[in-house]
Amino acid sequence: MISAVGLTKKFGSAFAVQSASFEAREGEITALLGPSGSGKSTVLRMIAGLERPTEGQVFIAGEEQTFRAVQERRVGMVFQHYALFRHMTVSQNIAFGPTVRKEPKDRVRARVDELLRLVQLTSFAGRYPDQLSGGQRQRVALARALAPRPRVLLLDEPFGALDARVRQELRKWLDEIHRELGITSLLVTHDQEEAMELANQVVVMHEGRVEQAGSPQDIYDDPSTPFVAGFVGAANVLRGWVIGGSVQFGQLQVGGAAHMPDGAVAHAYVRPHDVSLSVTKPSPSSVPGKVVRISDLGWLSKVHMLLDGEQQLVAHLPSERLDGIKVGSAVYADLRNAKVFSPHGDEPAA
Repeated sequence: MISAVGLTKKFGSAFAVQSASFEAREGEITALLGPSGSGKSTVLRMIAGLERPTEGQVFIAGEEQTFRAVQERRVGMVFQHYALFRHMTVSQNIAFGPTVRKEPKDRVRARVDELLRLVQLTSFAGRYPDQLSGGQRQRVALARALAPRPRVLLLDEPFGALDARVRQELRKWLDEIHRELGITSLLVTHDQEEAMELANQVVVMHEGRVEQAGSPQDIYDDPSTPFVAGFVGAANVLRGWVIGGSVQFGQLQVGGAAHMPDGAVAHAYVRPHDVSLSVTKPSPSSVPGKVVRISDLGWLSKVHMLLDGEQQLVAHLPSERLDGIKVGSAVYADLRNAKVFSPHGDEPAA
């Protein structure tokens, strides 16, 4: 298990990370998810020992590692740009860690052979990095990180330099590898799909702070801050103010604001796939709108609507369920799953 306790990192007078605390559970993949500049890579580097925290502590397998050297922490690291030794073959790259640790040569050979089979590169053992594709190089990088049998695996945007198709293939492959090895892993990524697909737990970071930590389903279905609601997955944002436990915008209301006082400025976040449409009598949680555009993506259609007060709403529907809905149609949108937040505290409405 990896534990970060109040990790803070300042560069000069600027905070890169502020009081970040979370746990990466034993045998699971935990994703550090956030936009560029959110502090996630700095957190990873502090856990690896490549950066010293200004404040806070790092624990690995129950032992404090905050001020230990990199080589004492027994962590494996995989970077975005591979960091392979270009003058070494695939086998030599993988053997580097155990060789430096002065393990017996027969054990090193056995470990290299084992990892070559694991990453499916046995026939490439004698090649050099420049003779490999990007995906193959990243497999070698992973094998090299695993060779010294680390206690934890740290991955810093490992698929960021690859094209979309190769990224998708390597995600599936990494998931299979992790299921086989069960090594505690911490994955840094800005790609929400990658985090949701691979991780058992997601830690969302923003401006150096941990916004929320939980399972992918919890993060997606029950965001705890406006940033998480808007960053993880697509979301419509309807802006208004609170009246009687609902968000009022124009002449329309959306429920879900019972936790906020009357008069407070409020934003209601609604997932496009949570919006259901009807051309008939609305439910109590429905609001009227007009269809202004439909984007046909094959099995899925994106229906763009204009609501009262000129606010826009997008619904994702299976194309077979459009049921005659077309541009210009008057429809009712059911918004029963809205998540309501105050964007700037409890401001009175103007």
